[in-house]
Amino acid sequence: MERTPPTTHVSIDDFDRCYRAVESKDARFDGWFITGVLSTGIYCRPSCPTPVRPHRKNVQFFPTSAAAQSAGLRACKRCRPDASPGSPEWDLRADLAGRAMRLIADGLVDREGVAGLASGLAVSERTLHRVLQKEVGASPIALARAQRAQASRVLIETTDMKFSDIAFAAGFSSIRQFNDTVREVFALTPSQLRSRPNGKSGAMTSGAIGLRLPFRHPFRAEPLLSWIAGHSPDLLARVEDGTVRRTLRLPNGPGLVAITPRADHVWCDFSLAAFADLSVAVSRVRRLLDLDADPMSVGECLTNTPLGEIVHADPGLRVPGTVDGFEQAITTIVGQQVSVAAGRTFGSRIVERFGDPVSVVENGGSDTSVFGDHHEWRLFPTAEALAEADLAPTGLTGARQRTITGLAKAVIDGRLDLTAGADRAQTRLDLLALDGIGPWTADIIAMRALGDPDVFPVGDLVLRKAAANIGLSGDAKELTREAAAWSPWRSYAAHHLWASIYPMPAGSTPKDQ
Repeated sequence: MERTPPTTHVSIDDFDRCYRAVESKDARFDGWFITGVLSTGIYCRPSCPTPVRPHRKNVQFFPTSAAAQSAGLRACKRCRPDASPGSPEWDLRADLAGRAMRLIADGLVDREGVAGLASGLAVSERTLHRVLQKEVGASPIALARAQRAQASRVLIETTDMKFSDIAFAAGFSSIRQFNDTVREVFALTPSQLRSRPNGKSGAMTSGAIGLRLPFRHPFRAEPLLSWIAGHSPDLLARVEDGTVRRTLRLPNGPGLVAITPRADHVWCDFSLAAFADLSVAVSRVRRLLDLDADPMSVGECLTNTPLGEIVHADPGLRVPGTVDGFEQAITTIVGQQVSVAAGRTFGSRIVERFGDPVSVVENGGSDTSVFGDHHEWRLFPTAEALAEADLAPTGLTGARQRTITGLAKAVIDGRLDLTAGADRAQTRLDLLALDGIGPWTADIIAMRALGDPDVFPVGDLVLRKAAANIGLSGDAKELTREAAAWSPWRSYAAHHLWASIYPMPAGSTPKDQ
């Protein structure tokens, strides 16, 4: 089924609508498109507070910052267009361009180059370049470069990190490349960027890098924290006093993050084994908390439906994601047909027995007090570890053990892709081909591990009960037909239905599934 564009989505080909958004300084469109002002040579977010309205003949709209930079424009110093939340379009789209954008955000080009990105998407470099140039307005290299430039700006302006450390944290391969890119994109040297008054919002201690992560309002943090607390295995994550602390398995080593939602941002303290993993860590936290979501679009789509009352009562509800697709797939399997508490217990046993310990994680120091250095931390086991593991001591049934082993081997063999850039439709088919995985499990994995915003796990009995409570059909086929009208936000619809029965945590996986 073809998805209906969200209400606030606007094509850059619709010049009049884009220009009206700029005239009204409508912050709802920040991140959806970029405004290029050709007469000044700068690009802005739609809500840029500049008192001078650009003349229509001098304006050109771009789908990404990278496209604006490729056209020779530099970032506005007033509105900082790259600091807005990412476009929800790249989470929504299941095509090649959307998959590529998610992998670029996860740092794949920085790690493996364009060849690695093309290989991960099973296309030629030429095809990849052609598609991205057409759909996004920039090449893979330009997109990765724009991402590095923004990461650099945030770290320069909000921390006291040395420029050499910032260069590698942002993904640059050399200090010279870092300096040249910052000057070209921002028309300022790194030193000039740092010296500007900006109300420093980040920090760096001997043991952690602190950053603000933006989001679109409204933002309901409590259900997210409750979901994480209820579903995360011990030693892997915990929630205390409104802060999530958890481990991260990153490309260059382990990491820890402390996540604290606040009124207008999410504060994160990262403690990493390698500076080069910072951008990847930020990207994964954004996926975990669904920070690039557009709740206005979701609300406008669902308000005039039978869900309207429960959506209006709980605005800003997000879909909990994951920092690791394999981790989410395994925890979903161990949660099949058991209570949330039992699923968490099984997951905790797996982490305790097979997860790698994280002793000291540092950024040139050893102060991990923000994470509670008295607490034992572990990384979630790798596919290689679980493929050969004796799972019997965990108490899982033989069938569950075989399913976990089979899934782990499928990941190792390349028969199953659980990364951010996976082909969602193909991955669902590959999951259903594995023993012990049915439609409900495949749907939950697609929703959380792959970040698909348009999944409706109709096999969930509690979901159908919640639907019946508001006058919808409790029959699976009829409910599927009714839910088609809620596309492309059916994952959010499911969470609103779950939350109507279990307000905390929203999106739980109840027993009778």
